[in-house]
Amino acid sequence: MAILVSVMLFLLISVAASAVAFKLYVRPKEAIERVIGRDNPVFTAQMPHPSLAMHELIKKLGDFVPLSPKDLTLMQKRLVRGGIRNPNAIKLLYGAKVALAVGFCLITLVAMANYDTDIGNKVVVVAVGTFAGYLAPNGYVRRKVEHRQHEISRGLPNALDLMVVCVESGLGLDQAILQVAKELSEAHPEISEEFGFVNLELKAGARRAEALHNLGTRAGVEDLKKLVAVLIQADRFGTSIAQSLRAHADYMRIQARQIAEEKAAKVGVKLIFPIFFCILPSLFVVTVGPVIVKIMRELIPMMNNL
Repeated sequence: MAILVSVMLFLLISVAASAVAFKLYVRPKEAIERVIGRDNPVFTAQMPHPSLAMHELIKKLGDFVPLSPKDLTLMQKRLVRGGIRNPNAIKLLYGAKVALAVGFCLITLVAMANYDTDIGNKVVVVAVGTFAGYLAPNGYVRRKVEHRQHEISRGLPNALDLMVVCVESGLGLDQAILQVAKELSEAHPEISEEFGFVNLELKAGARRAEALHNLGTRAGVEDLKKLVAVLIQADRFGTSIAQSLRAHADYMRIQARQIAEEKAAKVGVKLIFPIFFCILPSLFVVTVGPVIVKIMRELIPMMNNL
């Protein structure tokens, strides 16, 4: 049984390493494109992407999972906030949940077959492994959402300052949003993408207030929601957008300074545990160690002779 477990682990690691290497380093499609051209219909028909088969399999698994409308709406909102806007993202997500649940169940079954424990403990371990595999995609989506929201919050001050410059130079709000989306496409692609969607909604005929409201709802960042509220109020009441943006930029700058001061004030408390567990032991060894060695070599034999 140990040999079977070793073989399965070896196959799993080999497949994962091969997939990563093929994705990052091996690019046969690009090499063939350089030789026979990009527009060859034979090439496009005979060389599908190697990940399409896996995507189709996971998508078919997701079709068998029953979805309630409430969970479907919630997961769609999370996927959009994480920057995943594939129409089949929901099916792929639930298909991955099913695949990982089955995979973790099989791995735990094989791993627990070698242990001579109670059958109840084996069932608990297998159930925990299956449940962990089913929830793993949720953790991945949550991590994507947190990372994207952090990047949007980090790039929002620069976007706001650039928007203030654009509006004060004579551009309208729509043109300013479009210009910010173009200028920040390299430095902050997340917020550039969100502003780009606002511009697309405006071109599609949506009202400005509706497009801005969708921006705040889609991103889910509190600072961006505050900026959206300021823009909607300035547009509704006819006040100067440049002055409103300038005041909000000053407010965000003060808020960022206060957050930095708060983090700096917490550094002293957070350093207590690293100092106590990492620095003080080595300091005691350097300072007290030679004294202890000298006492053991000279003082203890002297006391024994007395």
